[in-house]
Amino acid sequence: MILTKYKLGEILDVTRGASLSGEYYATEGEYIRLTCGNFDYQNNCFKENKSKDNLYYVGDFKSEFLMEEGDIITPLTEQAIGLLGSTAIIPESGKYIQSQDVAKIICKEDLLDKDFAFYLISSALVKQQLSAAAQQTKIRHTSPDKIKDCTVWIPELSEQKRIGKLLRSIDRKIELNRAINQNLEAMAKQLYDYWFVQFDFPNEEGKPYKSSGGEMVWNEKLKRKIPNEWDNCKLKDFINLFDSKRIPLSSKDREERKGNYPYYGATGIMDYVNEYIFDGDYILLAEDGSTSDSKGFPIVQYIWGKNWVNNHAHIILPKNEQYLMFTYQMLRSIPAKQIETGSIQKKISQENLCEYNMVLPNSILIEKYESIISPLWEKRKLCIEEINALIKQRDELLPLLMNGQASVNSDLSDG
Repeated sequence: MILTKYKLGEILDVTRGASLSGEYYATEGEYIRLTCGNFDYQNNCFKENKSKDNLYYVGDFKSEFLMEEGDIITPLTEQAIGLLGSTAIIPESGKYIQSQDVAKIICKEDLLDKDFAFYLISSALVKQQLSAAAQQTKIRHTSPDKIKDCTVWIPELSEQKRIGKLLRSIDRKIELNRAINQNLEAMAKQLYDYWFVQFDFPNEEGKPYKSSGGEMVWNEKLKRKIPNEWDNCKLKDFINLFDSKRIPLSSKDREERKGNYPYYGATGIMDYVNEYIFDGDYILLAEDGSTSDSKGFPIVQYIWGKNWVNNHAHIILPKNEQYLMFTYQMLRSIPAKQIETGSIQKKISQENLCEYNMVLPNSILIEKYESIISPLWEKRKLCIEEINALIKQRDELLPLLMNGQASVNSDLSDG
């Protein structure tokens, strides 16, 4: 494969977004301002920014800054390590305003394929150059000119199109599986809320219990009414903790132990190591650092298989391991402020967690919930495993395709 050397500025243009006045930020409106929070830089894709509530913009702005579906964007500010060089694709026209921290990539289509450009900008080659040239302040910055000054080697246009098409097909399958999983998660939570929060589980006649006049009884310890024949208990009487088995690893330790087993922290996978300390299905609840989400509920993860967990997440199983899905949803529904301590550095201690008073439904209803949701959750797990396999395939292919060590069979790209 023949590669031709270019400066990015020879094959694309980069434009900076609008300077948007804070006085026009709003909690509702027609247009949403793009921020660095719209980049899922770990998965190199677009995400809705849920970290702020004033993301709407109600002031005037030039029409050129209103984004179109399919536009490629990249951040100009590194608010998290690894953000520079990330790319995202705008999912919808007429909704998002390009702000000054976000650059738009415009391809010279006779030289550069748009799908190929998406992966080229986020390639290690470009990211390394952007990182080296970034303004060295507490929050690092790049600029349109610095992006255009990066040097790349690219194949002819027809090969670019084949590469771009193949990589986009993998990413679309990943996106589809994620959408399926979001639906499965929403179904599991909706049924939990309907039965165990709103108390509208099916009564003996198959009608919603509370809405149909089912008897509600005052519970003194919970300070609320709950369905007749339900009870309460402390979490320590419902769950087992495996925190004593946790082992933290420093970044240096993890570097020396590189492998295929996920290493979990408070909010997700931090790394992969060559050994594991847990094997099976577990629930993790963040202990410190980021302990709650934007809605004020604990950060809870469901994990399975062989893995390693550090000391920033509680490791939980229900005493009756058949109640796993109920326990997962129940923990996610606890108001975090009821079990957190600390005003600046939040922490959910073992003591606070274990002393929390929970509503205890009858076992028949929990088992019925498990029988409905467990098959859906197994499907979700399979989707996640397929996502991980596709990501691994894409990430192994990407550098080989970008540096010309591999090419795409035309039949494969047409598939």
